[in-house]
Amino acid sequence: MIHATYELTKQFYISSNFCKNSPSNNNKEETMGTPLFIEVITLIAAYLLGSIPSGLLISWAFKLPDPREIGSETIGATNMLRLGDKRAAILTLLLDALKGSLAVIIALIVAPPLAQFACLLAVIGHIWPVWLGLKGGKGIATAFGAILILSWPLAIVCLVTWIAVAATTRYSSLASLTAVILSPLYTTVLNEDTLVMTCLGLACLIFWTHRSNIKRLITGKESQIGDTTLSQTPQD
Repeated sequence: MIHATYELTKQFYISSNFCKNSPSNNNKEETMGTPLFIEVITLIAAYLLGSIPSGLLISWAFKLPDPREIGSETIGATNMLRLGDKRAAILTLLLDALKGSLAVIIALIVAPPLAQFACLLAVIGHIWPVWLGLKGGKGIATAFGAILILSWPLAIVCLVTWIAVAATTRYSSLASLTAVILSPLYTTVLNEDTLVMTCLGLACLIFWTHRSNIKRLITGKESQIGDTTLSQTPQD
């Protein structure tokens, strides 16, 4: 039953225009012959890559407080910034983005039609890492890294959107939400229609992880970029 469902989903994915603009499309005939176990391993690898707790590992390396006990209680770059070490925050941001990029690159090499699935699974791994009891980060940097490989123009436009909103409001969460809301529209403008479903999937995941942020934005209690108050109250 699981095998049949997997094959049906994959065939729909390959036969639709969903992945035609992906760098993987030129190798479609080759990848349709990829052994099932290779495809499964590719997707599992994407999840496991995404689940590497970069922020936590960096906090250990820099001998910083546990980010899971401070601020938003997540291991993402924004919460790492609250620990007061910009180097740790920047390194976390880069490594989280790299996880998403590597997951997609591996998929493009091994099973190209699964590249967008790998993108989603890397973000899922970051949000719900198996190593940390399914409690990770919020997925923004990992999603950016994955999209950067699938479509660098889309990634750049989303980054510019994030910077513009963050610079204007100093709310990282609002900048992230704005970028993911607009990403499906950007795919149309950039003629990247085949990434619409992936962008919608990422938007759903990121909105889910930002539920508490949305409530605090509405009530005016959301913390701003640069706030290093080591509060025990979740506030990302």
